[in-house]
Amino acid sequence: MIALVDYGAGNLTSVRKALAAVGAGVQTPQRPSDLEKVEAVIVPGVGNFARTAALDRDWREAIIGIVERGRPLLGICVGLQWLFEGSTEAPGCEGLSLMSGECQLLKPEWPNKVPHVGWNELEFPRASRLFEGIRERSQVYFTHSYAAPVTDDTIAVTTHVVPFASAVERGQVFGVQFHPEKSGDVGLRVLKNFLNAV
Repeated sequence: MIALVDYGAGNLTSVRKALAAVGAGVQTPQRPSDLEKVEAVIVPGVGNFARTAALDRDWREAIIGIVERGRPLLGICVGLQWLFEGSTEAPGCEGLSLMSGECQLLKPEWPNKVPHVGWNELEFPRASRLFEGIRERSQVYFTHSYAAPVTDDTIAVTTHVVPFASAVERGQVFGVQFHPEKSGDVGLRVLKNFLNAV
C-alpha cells in the first residue's frame, strides 16, 4: 500500500488516478501513525513552498522514519523541493533536508517565462532506477517557478535558462519536479519504476 500524503497542497485526484493506472494500491493517511504500515510514501504538491509547513514535526518524524526503515519516498513538484533544506520562496520554512541545497527562483529571460509551464525534456547525467526504459530527452510536463539545484543526487536535468534538477535520487528517496500524473506514458513509466523500487 502506498501512502499519498494530503497536506492541502497537492492534486491528489490526478496522482491517485495515475497510480491506479499502474496498479498501485493507495491510501491517504489521516495521521502520522498511519504511515507505520505502508510500503512507501508519496508527497505531492503544487503552489507555494510555505504550504509544506502543514507537515509538522510529527509528520516529518514519521516520514523520516519511513526512509530510515528503507521504504521508498517520492516527492512530486513542491514535494521534491521539500526534500531539500529549504526554498527562497519561503525563508524560514524548513525542508526535510534529505538532500543538500536550497531551491531558488527560476530566471525569467526571454523567451523563457516564469512560471515554467509546459513540456520540456529530460537529460540524464547518470543511470537511475526511476528512468529505466525511458529515453533521454523524453518530454514531461512542468508547472513551477522555483527549482532545486543540480547536485550529486540529480538523476535528471532540465534547462529553463539555467539547468535545474528535474529529478533526484538518494537511496530509496526520489523526487521529480515535473508532474508524472500529467506526463502521459513517460510519467506513468516513472510511477511504475517507483513501484518497482517498492
